[in-house]
Amino acid sequence: QVQLVESGGGLVQAGGSLRLSCAMSGRTFSTYAMAWFRRAPGKPREFVVAISETGDRTYYASSMKGRFTISRDNAKNTVYLQMNSLKPDDTADYYCAASHRYYSGTWSTAEYWGQGTQVTVSS
Repeated sequence: QVQLVESGGGLVQAGGSLRLSCAMSGRTFSTYAMAWFRRAPGKPREFVVAISETGDRTYYASSMKGRFTISRDNAKNTVYLQMNSLKPDDTADYYCAASHRYYSGTWSTAEYWGQGTQVTVSS
């Protein structure tokens, strides 16, 4: 059973930074492509970024490029999302997700999901 646990969310002022983490247990992390999604209040879930199993390929939603950076540490079974220059519009629940197959495009879904971590950006 795959378990994904996010952490690192919180309240930050506009212009600030946060780093989200997502730890996997129950499976071999290095065999999964990983992604981050988010869901803002009253809006549908939105793809943020994905990273391949080895970390050599990434795909960002166009609106996230330049401010968000995904990375992974396969030795720690963890994927990260570094978020800089945060804006109030970035306020959302952020979810990590795992899939056996990396897709270089906007992910519409994934095989496994974390429970989410809340990010609130104040103006």
